[in-house]
Amino acid sequence: YLDSISRRRLDFDFEKCCSVSLRPDNVYACLVCGKYFQGRGPGTHAYVHALEQGHAIFMNLASGRFYCLPDGYEVVDRSLDDIRHVLNPSFTPDDIKALDEEDAAAGGAATSSGSGNGKWRRALDGHEFLPGMVGLNNLKQSGYANVVIMAMQRIKPIRNFFLDQRNFAASVPQKKGPATTTALVDKFSELCRKMWNPRAFKGQVSPLEFMLCVQERSKLRFRVDKQGDPVEFLTWLLNTLHFDLTGGKPTKRKSIITRTLQGEMVVTEVDGSGADVDGGKRTVPFLMLALDLPPAPLFKDTFEKNIIPQVSIFHLLNKFDGSQVHEIIKPRSIRRKYQITKLPPYLLLWTKRFTKNNFFREKNPTIVTFPMKHFQPLGEHFPGLEASSVAKASQFNLVANICHEGPPDGGRYKSHQLNFNAASTSSADGSSEWFEVEDLSVKEVRPEVVAISEMYCQIYERQ
Repeated sequence: YLDSISRRRLDFDFEKCCSVSLRPDNVYACLVCGKYFQGRGPGTHAYVHALEQGHAIFMNLASGRFYCLPDGYEVVDRSLDDIRHVLNPSFTPDDIKALDEEDAAAGGAATSSGSGNGKWRRALDGHEFLPGMVGLNNLKQSGYANVVIMAMQRIKPIRNFFLDQRNFAASVPQKKGPATTTALVDKFSELCRKMWNPRAFKGQVSPLEFMLCVQERSKLRFRVDKQGDPVEFLTWLLNTLHFDLTGGKPTKRKSIITRTLQGEMVVTEVDGSGADVDGGKRTVPFLMLALDLPPAPLFKDTFEKNIIPQVSIFHLLNKFDGSQVHEIIKPRSIRRKYQITKLPPYLLLWTKRFTKNNFFREKNPTIVTFPMKHFQPLGEHFPGLEASSVAKASQFNLVANICHEGPPDGGRYKSHQLNFNAASTSSADGSSEWFEVEDLSVKEVRPEVVAISEMYCQIYERQ
């Protein structure tokens, strides 16, 4: 019976429901054809399938235990451990620590032999894949969510937290009884573990179960059949995960989200003359910084072509130096000044590239120039930080970049990801340092391509 198992047909990314009754209770997977059936007793769909098709080995998708049908006895064999690990990947603290350790003794280009962590692995179909840099299925119009999921894998503390199930299971406080988690936390953790599984049968993952949970939790605000905005989805996902991890008390408790991404700034309201309003200064936390792009030119140049302007990211960050006054029209007219006082370990920046009017959606094509290494966002002209502050001297490296290509109403989103193990897997010209991920397409790109992209959202890591 064990020889009849076909690992190529096994796919545990689908919704765990019976293929006949569509019920999610007591579902078993046939290890011969890969289909899901309910029950294992006489008269159940799995029992009938075993009799009609002659398929004998089934696995309970909830417990990971194997059974032989129609005989009904449990099968215990160590050769089936790889299937159980693909169903529910698990990581120990040592496994998580070894994800980012570079195997200096290997050197040169990586091979698919499986030696060392962070190296290329070979799937059952012969294709090679890099754990953590796998493609994600586009369910229909879910490309906006795929780039956010990939970008969050570059935030090491958040990734390490969700790879170990014991972390978030104990971090959700409850007044009575043991700690419990929500469906969104469980599905996001499961998706992260499948993306970083070095023993996966294939080099791609489907976020179907996670996106179905997102649809239900967001009340269809984010759907798989409608294109969305990555920044809106990232903001919602971070706040919702923080809400769940703090037991519904996001303002009183801290989570891995706020400890990793939250900074502080002073917001000061000013009057028409530019003087500070009494009682108008307050300190507020932030998870992301919004950068205002200059307006695109309305007229064409002498060659009858639109000029694409360029602006430095340092010029955009002057918004937070505490001296520039910004006017907010809606919901009421307010004039404010922003001054950063604390930088987080991971800095999230996004540009206001899309605007909506009464008729259509517009896109600002301005190219933002930015450094990829040794980025110092707060210079000497920022008075909000003391001279001895560690944040002022902090330097950041780019780890993820989300860009948009195409018209504003359509187009597609791409994500550029930094390979953490570039020192041991890159080639001589360094082309394996960055990867461009667009749904199932994962290809190496040079750093120069990342630097000229239409940046929409970026994640920087403090050195």
